[in-house]
Amino acid sequence: MKRTPLVVFTDLDGTLLDEAAYSFEPARPALDALAASGVPVVLCTSKTRAETERWRRALDNTHPFVVENGAAVLVPCGYFGPDMSYDRQDAAYGLLEFGRPYREVRLALQAIRAATGLPLRGFGDMPVEEIAARCGFSLEDAALAARREYDEPFVGADPASLGAVVREAAALGLRIVAGGRFLHLAGGGDKGLAVKTLRRLFDRDGTKVRAIGLGDGPNDEPMLRQVDVPVLVLRRDGRHAEIPDLPGLVIAPYAGPDGWREAVLELLRSAP
Repeated sequence: MKRTPLVVFTDLDGTLLDEAAYSFEPARPALDALAASGVPVVLCTSKTRAETERWRRALDNTHPFVVENGAAVLVPCGYFGPDMSYDRQDAAYGLLEFGRPYREVRLALQAIRAATGLPLRGFGDMPVEEIAARCGFSLEDAALAARREYDEPFVGADPASLGAVVREAAALGLRIVAGGRFLHLAGGGDKGLAVKTLRRLFDRDGTKVRAIGLGDGPNDEPMLRQVDVPVLVLRRDGRHAEIPDLPGLVIAPYAGPDGWREAVLELLRSAP
């Protein structure tokens, strides 16, 4: 693998992908510039492995990626050399796993529902048609989103009841992560731990890489705290997530992939 002094970690929904159109086309000039410079773009998302593989194909992306809010890092076989060890391997990837198995998280959601009396419903309770309607997905993409391995997106908790859900989750050793459309019940790891782990791997031969991170929501905060240049992309309403005490924070000038493009091109122009 050709090493580079720069690596980009990026969220997908609302960041590299337009929140409504699910397109990355506005970001293409920046993606092309990164590819021409040999800069890895690491997708760091709440999406499942199946969903992320679909976007990797569309982006012609061959680099490691992070799924389900940091529950696992997937590294293409041989990417970091033959001597890497992983938690487990399959034909395509070595996996570093931080999350709890999905079946355990599903049982925990049922326990939290019983304890709180709230109408909590996760993806495992929803038909594909409902997931598609809630997310604005095709049925095919909704089926990919339902193929969860670690964390569970859910609905049914309003701001007044969220504290009870958080407490019950903590009692079970789990946490609540706020995503763009859903709350997520998760256990073990987050985007920050995943990025920290990957940075060590990119640095393995002694080459200190410079990391840029781009996100748009609270679940991206752990990732943004593990990079050298954290970038917040605007939301469609022109506002941005509030992340206090984050040194060097850059606010992109636009929402979604337009903001992604402008921030990345400017950082490439000013790179040391």
